Amino acid sequence: MLDGRTPLHVFERGTVTGVRYRDEILEPYVRLSRGAVGPEFILMDDNARPHRALLVDEFLESEDIRWMEWPARSPDLNPIEHVWDALGRAIATRNPPPRTIQEMKTALLNEWDQLPQEMINCLISSMKSRCKPCISVRGDHTPYYPIFLFILQPLFHNFRLQRVLRTIMRVYYNC
Repeated sequence: MLDGRTPLHVFERGTVTGVRYRDEILEPYVRLSRGAVGPEFILMDDNARPHRALLVDEFLESEDIRWMEWPARSPDLNPIEHVWDALGRAIATRNPPPRTIQEMKTALLNEWDQLPQEMINCLISSMKSRCKPCISVRGDHTPYYPIFLFILQPLFHNFRLQRVLRTIMRVYYNC
């Protein structure tokens, strides 16, 4: 779904369990997204233990939500990992840095809202071109593509460099 994102959910204290994942993520966000997109909606997660809990599988089945089977240890394929990286980099540039949990939560929420939607759209659009090599090598190693270019491109004021980066993004990511 291009040009959209959910609010960032910051888990309050404690461990994320299958119950918390269902109650705090799947029910309020994924169910609504599935309803908005329709039957072609496919959930992508990272195979973390709470995501594969039996009660999560039961919930997804009861809501008719399909999820993408994902190779183990392939976070580079999931666009959200690159978004987390951009978010972390944005937090790291804050001066002064967040010093308390509440300051960190506020910083995360603010930086989330500032992430360029164009970057997120491009990552989503690049899924097909990033999955094809993985499929063709049956899950074995694939070439590394410099995803950081998505994050760095808006920072460059040199128009020639911006054109080069856009060309690389278009070639590698079909954006």
